[in-house]
Amino acid sequence: MGRAVLMIAFHFPPAAMGSGHLRTLGFARYLPEFGWDPIVLSARALAYPRTAPIAAGVIPEGCEVYRTLALDARRHLGIGGKYPGFLAQPDRWASWWPAAVAQGLRLIHRHRVQAIWSTYPIMTAHCIARTLSGITKLPWIADFRDPVTSSVEAQNLFSVASQQRWERRVLRDAKRAVFTTPGAMRDCAERHPEAGRGGRLAVIGNGYDEAAFVDLPRVASRTEGRPLMLLHSGLLYPEGRNPVPFFHALAGLKSAGLVGPALLKVVLRASGWEARYQQDIDRLGIADLVSLAPPVGNGEALVEQAAADGLLLFQGSKFDRQIPAKVYEYLRIGRPVFALAGPEGDTASLLRDAGGAVIAPTEDVDAIAQQLSEFVLALRKGQAPRARPEVVSRYSRREGTAVLAGVLDQALRLNPSGEGFRRQSPAR
Repeated sequence: MGRAVLMIAFHFPPAAMGSGHLRTLGFARYLPEFGWDPIVLSARALAYPRTAPIAAGVIPEGCEVYRTLALDARRHLGIGGKYPGFLAQPDRWASWWPAAVAQGLRLIHRHRVQAIWSTYPIMTAHCIARTLSGITKLPWIADFRDPVTSSVEAQNLFSVASQQRWERRVLRDAKRAVFTTPGAMRDCAERHPEAGRGGRLAVIGNGYDEAAFVDLPRVASRTEGRPLMLLHSGLLYPEGRNPVPFFHALAGLKSAGLVGPALLKVVLRASGWEARYQQDIDRLGIADLVSLAPPVGNGEALVEQAAADGLLLFQGSKFDRQIPAKVYEYLRIGRPVFALAGPEGDTASLLRDAGGAVIAPTEDVDAIAQQLSEFVLALRKGQAPRARPEVVSRYSRREGTAVLAGVLDQALRLNPSGEGFRRQSPAR
């Protein structure tokens, strides 16, 4: 038996809300290898806007999961989607806080927990962890997936102000604060210089989980005469991840006779703005090239990515301090990537480090068209760039978990005050 760590995470199966839960799952899967046993504290399924059945093996064997009541202020306490702003301090799931603290205290006693870890972007998770750490004096690691300044709902001034206050409190009281990208960590250190002193900030990238790739079927060789398929898997946004310049470039290539439906198919899977993008696709006359596909499970998405000839990525300069979780999946899949990304951002830096990608400007239609034409030609000739496996392996969830275990070990060594509480905890 290892040392127990209480992991407080709002996003956890059966939540079907993007890929945020994969980070927690990956840590929970590999922490026992490094001497830590995960105890997960999450919310009941009622809290999630969408749920999906939990497939066998998704939750790691031996990982104990406990759930408490949480209400969504918008769905459960609002009328027509509108709700009083004060109910969203620090976020719409603040109601999770009291029950989770009560359950957390029971779990800390029962499992003789030695450290606490909590993860963003639901700030209430950090509130719960801070309360528990304050009562028990246990060391607390605060995991920031995305910068707070880019995650809060700007239209809710109560929530924005509350989250900014809580960001300062979390950075002041947590033993360590962890970020997913170097840019996010630098941004935090610039805005909160006191938090950047003493080595209290660290980076652990999202990474990929090798377990998700074990059973992927072998990819058949491309049939001669079949059109190439370019795939984007995941959400797109009108700002920051806008595919419209790409659509214009594609329309220009079609008009010039350089691409057509017999040569190229583009699939945008689970874009989230299908009605809006379909209008752009129809207006530009590229409906025979581009199709919008509905969401699928993570396993199905990986199979589709592996079968694609090339993978698309949209990550504008607005998100320079973030790296989408799908990037790590793309790199592990090993298919060539055509990325529209800010050249100075963390995503472009990662792609240059790993190789396997063509990086095009996000807004320059002519440059996109030129590089896309060259990319398609390279795919046809089998000469498209490939990621370097020896670099990609550094971004596995297991490698990231090893870093997290080291952070937990260090926080425990620096927290002798918590030892007395643990000795008083009754064994069960």
